[in-house]
Parts: sequence; C-alpha cells; structure tokens
Amino acid sequence: MKALVLLESALPLGLGLLVGLLAGWAHFSSLAANLRLFTAGRIAAALALQSLRLGLTVAVLAGLIRLDLGALLAGACGLLLARRRLLRREGACR
Repeated sequence: MKALVLLESALPLGLGLLVGLLAGWAHFSSLAANLRLFTAGRIAAALALQSLRLGLTVAVLAGLIRLDLGALLAGACGLLLARRRLLRREGACR
C-alpha cells in the first residue's frame, strides 16, 4: 500500500523531469540558431523561431501543471539542468 502511494507520487516527478530536460534541451539548443538568424539580419525568421521556442516551453510547462504541481517543479528543474549541461558543453559556464 505504501509502495503504491510512493509510486503514484514519483511517477509525475520523473515524467516532469524527463519532459523538462527534453524541452530545455530543445529550447536552449535552438538559441544558437536564433542568434545566427538575428546577426545575419533575418529578423522575421529569428522572431518566428523565438516565438516557437517560447511557445513550446510555455506549452510544456502548462501541460505539466495540469498533471501535478510536483511535475511542474520537476519540469522546471529539468529545464535548468538542460541549460546548465548545454552551457558547460559550449564552454560558456566555467
């Protein structure tokens, strides 16, 4: 009985973390492409990509809050972990 309750509370947390990691990876990986578009003067394409990036992140977080508050918090942590990982990989975070 107690194990079932623990599993029920752990499942949204794990799902939120995984979804947050994937969404964070997509969000922050596309940031470099967005910067290239802005610096190349392709403002319309850059704004479209920026809107897509932000819209996807908002949609993921909104979906997670509908699941559970813990899932939302785990998803936010996943976003931050993905950001940190990508910054370290690119050498910007030392």
